Amino acid sequence: MSSKAKTPLDYAAMGADTLIRKFTVEELPPKDRFHYHQGVFLSGMERLYLLSGEKKYHDYIKAWVDSYIDEKGEIRRCDVREFDDMQPAILLFRLYRTTGDERYKKVLDRFAPIVEQWPTNARGGFWHKYHCKNQMWLDGLYMIGPYSVMYAHYFDKPYFYETIFVQMDLMRRNMTDPKTGLLYHAWDDSKVIDWADKSTGLSPQLWGRAIGWYAVAILDILDYLPEDHPRRQDFINAERDIINALIRFQDEDSGLWYQVVDRGDDPRNWLEISCSCLYTYAISKAVKKNLLHKSYARYIHRAYRGIIDSLSLEGGDLIVPRICIGTGVGDYEFYLKRPTVQNDLHGMGAFLLMCTEYDDACKQAGL
Repeated sequence: MSSKAKTPLDYAAMGADTLIRKFTVEELPPKDRFHYHQGVFLSGMERLYLLSGEKKYHDYIKAWVDSYIDEKGEIRRCDVREFDDMQPAILLFRLYRTTGDERYKKVLDRFAPIVEQWPTNARGGFWHKYHCKNQMWLDGLYMIGPYSVMYAHYFDKPYFYETIFVQMDLMRRNMTDPKTGLLYHAWDDSKVIDWADKSTGLSPQLWGRAIGWYAVAILDILDYLPEDHPRRQDFINAERDIINALIRFQDEDSGLWYQVVDRGDDPRNWLEISCSCLYTYAISKAVKKNLLHKSYARYIHRAYRGIIDSLSLEGGDLIVPRICIGTGVGDYEFYLKRPTVQNDLHGMGAFLLMCTEYDDACKQAGL
């Protein structure tokens, strides 16, 4: 698909409209669960609404949220033993600020003590889920980091800034591969789970989308971390480090990144769209925030063109292909053999985030 005919916001609107036509708010998958699959997609839609002003996007988001929160502010079908089910809470901050509806604040307030009391490993790292004892996964920083710092920002709870710094710092110190600068998907501090290296506790592979969650989360955290916060430079350094590692593995021909990021030499490996979108979002936002020089725009433009060229149209619907399905932790063959789908909410959400951030960065930073 040619990247010349339409703007990034046009493509974002095409993607959002495709899924709006396909799913009522009640049917948005995973059906009948307050979950990050919808959260990442709707957070991309929220950015589209803020940049385009198209009220239908606000209305769709609000209708989905309201389908899970009753008149008393009780939330249903949300497993608070998993950060995955708490991630969509980021949508409630704007709704509360613009409507004043106390139901949204009640949910936000309910989640805060859950985060405060979350089980940790011996070093203070949040377990990925209650049943993932002592395990930290990169995904977790995205699932709970932005909510926590937004709560700290809007409701004067600075405790959460330090809490989330600890999570990022533990990942950075314990999950970074010294050879590539990339981060491993997961780490078991107790070293007992079957995938953990017996000396380091690390999982064996550098998986694309997990690294994307980490890179995106840090930048979204920086949106709400005070400019004078003593940990701010640590977050900035972590973001620069991961982006500088990632650009070394961008495929020269397509502009995209591989499912297993450092193994582009293997013909069985494949170019994965959701991680490519997340990385493009991250580099675009880092340049816009002046965390990186404008010369990094060459990586952004190459990636954006590669993503757009991967799209297709079917009967008026925009098709985002080659999205890895939801994935646990495994060995190299496990990641290579993961099924791919099109228009999965992981990928469409990442695509909306990428398009809106690329558009905004190009305008604000003059790229």
